[in-house]
Amino acid sequence: MIVLVVNAGSSSLKIDLTDADTGAVLAAGQVERIGAVSSLAGFRVGDAKPERISLQAPDHAAALSHLLDRMREADGPERDVLPEIEAVGHRVVHGGEQFAESALIDGEVVDAIRDAFDLAPLHNPANLQGIRAAQKAFPDVPQVAVFDTAFHQTLPPQAYLYALPNRLYRRHKIRRYGFHGTSHFYVSRRLYELEALDPKGSRVITIHLGNGCSMCAIRDGRSVDTSMGMTPLEGLVMGTRSGDLDPSIVFEVMEKEDMPLAEVHTMLNRYSGLLGLSGYASDMRDLLAEAAAGDTRCQQAVDVFCYRVKSYIGRYLAVLGGLDAVAFTAGIGTFAAPIRAQILDGLEGLGMTLDPAANDAASGAEARVTTADSAVPVWVVPTNEELVIAQDTQKLALAAQQSPFA
Repeated sequence: MIVLVVNAGSSSLKIDLTDADTGAVLAAGQVERIGAVSSLAGFRVGDAKPERISLQAPDHAAALSHLLDRMREADGPERDVLPEIEAVGHRVVHGGEQFAESALIDGEVVDAIRDAFDLAPLHNPANLQGIRAAQKAFPDVPQVAVFDTAFHQTLPPQAYLYALPNRLYRRHKIRRYGFHGTSHFYVSRRLYELEALDPKGSRVITIHLGNGCSMCAIRDGRSVDTSMGMTPLEGLVMGTRSGDLDPSIVFEVMEKEDMPLAEVHTMLNRYSGLLGLSGYASDMRDLLAEAAAGDTRCQQAVDVFCYRVKSYIGRYLAVLGGLDAVAFTAGIGTFAAPIRAQILDGLEGLGMTLDPAANDAASGAEARVTTADSAVPVWVVPTNEELVIAQDTQKLALAAQQSPFA
């Protein structure tokens, strides 16, 4: 089945045309700065060289229409290799407690996505705009919502409840939800294959390190703990997000800096993390280069980042009661060998013995980075969230075709 995978952000739209059976990406495109005077678009068809252009995209519907038109033009009448789209799969960040799996989009699902606006104010409204745009472009094609939070709906109460008055959970559903679920799901499944592990009885940790970062403790193939919380702000140090901090800091900053609450919220999400610590950049590549040149603040940012990941490995090892395998993924986890090395340094006592040569050679492809006699194998596994979305979409779309009650 040919599936269009849609990932809509507040001012961006990313699409992939994927063969769900083979995993092949037939075409891909992205529009940035939606709503601005001039938007930027990039697209490619098959193995052709990617193209970038400027265009006007006042909203997500216009952005999607532009991308599809450009892809068809690039495909060309003489080639005409792009097949018809049979289903559309949407990444939706927050499904609240209602969705433990993907769902065929209908009025009730749209209402539930809207109900979660308060839980993901930066993401769910944009996701819904992407859905509306795709429904307009493909009114007769099945549309499926794949939720970032769904994989973590198996968390037990002791892992998802905060130590707050219980009425806040009952009234407002304030709890840990977790994110990057499609990534943790995909990487853990590849890890089972690479290590010939039976999911039942297995204990693994997946480490998603990019601009956004999260970790997941997985037992029996099910998420039992994860580092992000009610929002993507909690947990590890990220590109611009603070991660874990003492809640009293918010009140201290408001008082000492005379800063309104909304401004503190912006600071924690957009001006903290690696950017805040270094005062220089949020991109790990820039920080590693400056740290190597002697910049102490950049080195300190790297150190804090790695320390936080290392501490969560120990935390999740205790939660799982042992460990069968670990996997790094996403931009930093897949490409930054020095970061992996610093995180794993000193963990030999926990069964993880780094192979420096293998680690240095691992970049962008699946590779084991620990020694042959390491008790716990550690892997680099590039994630493929789009494939998970495409395959979930195919499953639900086929079911809908077979039953009028789907």
